[in-house]
Amino acid sequence: MLNQPTLATLRSMKLTGMADAYAQQLDQPEAQRLSFDERLAMLADRERTYRESRRQRRLLQLARLRQSACVEDIDYQHKRGLDRSFVAMLITCDWIRSRHNLHITGPTGTGKSWIACGFGNQACRQGLSVRYERAPRLLDTLRIARGDGSYHKKLALLARTDLLILDLC
Repeated sequence: MLNQPTLATLRSMKLTGMADAYAQQLDQPEAQRLSFDERLAMLADRERTYRESRRQRRLLQLARLRQSACVEDIDYQHKRGLDRSFVAMLITCDWIRSRHNLHITGPTGTGKSWIACGFGNQACRQGLSVRYERAPRLLDTLRIARGDGSYHKKLALLARTDLLILDLC
C-alpha cells in the first residue's frame, strides 16, 4: 500500500504528531473500523497536542527556571501567610496578560524563589514566555553588553518576555 510514502510525506511536511498517530492507526485493527472523518479528527488532534507539548517544552527550556516548581504543590499549611484564593487568582496568569507586576517578599528560606518558579512554570503551561534571571548576574550581563554593543538587543529580548522573574538572591 501507500503507507510508507504517506508517512514520509507527513514527516517531510513536519507533521510529526500526525505521522506518529497514523503509524499507530496502521497497527491497530480497531482504528481501521472507524470512519474517515473520525480517523482524520484523531490525526489532527494528535498533531495539535504534539505541537502544544513541543511549544511548552521549548518555553520551559528558554525560561531557564532555577527550580522545577509547580503551583499545584504549594504548601498552604506552612507559615508563609499565603492566601489560597489569592494564589488561585494568580494561577490564572491574567495579571501577566494585563502587564501587572508581582513582588514576592518574605524572610530567607520561606520559598520565594520556589513560588516564583512555580508561577513561571504555570505561565509556560499557558503559552506565555518566561525568563528567570538572578538580578546580580543580569546586571553584570547588561553591563558587559553595554561595552560590547549588544545592550539594546539584550533589552529588546527582555522586553519581549511576558514574565520576567528577577531573583535577588
